[in-house]
Amino acid sequence: MNDFINAVILGLVEGLTEFLPVSSTGHLLIVQGLLKSHQSDAFNILIQIGPIVAVTLVFWKYILGLFTGIGNPEKRSELVMLAVSFLLTGIGGLIAKKLGLELPETVVPIAIATLIGGGVIFLVEHHTKDKKLNDTVTWGVAIAVAFGQLLAAVFPGTSRSGAAVMAALALGLARPAAVRFAFLVGIPTMFAAGAYQLKEMLDVGQAAQLFTPYAITAFVVATITAWVSVVWLLKFVQTRNFIPFVWYRFGLGLLLIVLLVTKVVQ
Repeated sequence: MNDFINAVILGLVEGLTEFLPVSSTGHLLIVQGLLKSHQSDAFNILIQIGPIVAVTLVFWKYILGLFTGIGNPEKRSELVMLAVSFLLTGIGGLIAKKLGLELPETVVPIAIATLIGGGVIFLVEHHTKDKKLNDTVTWGVAIAVAFGQLLAAVFPGTSRSGAAVMAALALGLARPAAVRFAFLVGIPTMFAAGAYQLKEMLDVGQAAQLFTPYAITAFVVATITAWVSVVWLLKFVQTRNFIPFVWYRFGLGLLLIVLLVTKVVQ
């Protein structure tokens, strides 16, 4: 029973935090430390795939509209920029992996990245406070979003969605459009990353670990809660800025440090 409870809790945490501009990795470290629960690679892969499925479901009509409306110059332009941003992210990710440019998912770098990320959000919001933002995605935004996602891949705790959205916002894209474009780029990027991880598991004969009741439970919970989280964020950014997440990240970063000192997490 404890394993099922842990699966539900971890699925909730992953689903709620994956697409918010906070550190989903930091949250999972805290929860795993408190639960004294360390899951298999298959479990961790499935709870990361759940949120990707969720965000795809949220945007499926918009995505379908991009493809069916390819004759429209604006939609065709956005589709091309999405494709280029995805390719830049993928190529950069492969290069980073080959070069070993990735910090370990341990408390210290994640706590530091969480605190720095809070500062970056504050600076971006201050920079754009008196500026008129627009809804038009430019090539600069497309490239910046790709680099934002790469930064999150290299520095765990940065937040993939947070880095990508802030990159777009810093270049003048309005918050709702920045969230939408960043999430749309994230869909193929995260699916590709998940597929690569699944292939690695299949290659070493660990496919059975993907179908345990605990892993499937966490996947379902993560999918549902991620859907709720994305829908909520899309409504939130219609009228609010990201400053509340600044204070949240500062609190989370300090909490990680306290838990490290007290040896609750390592």
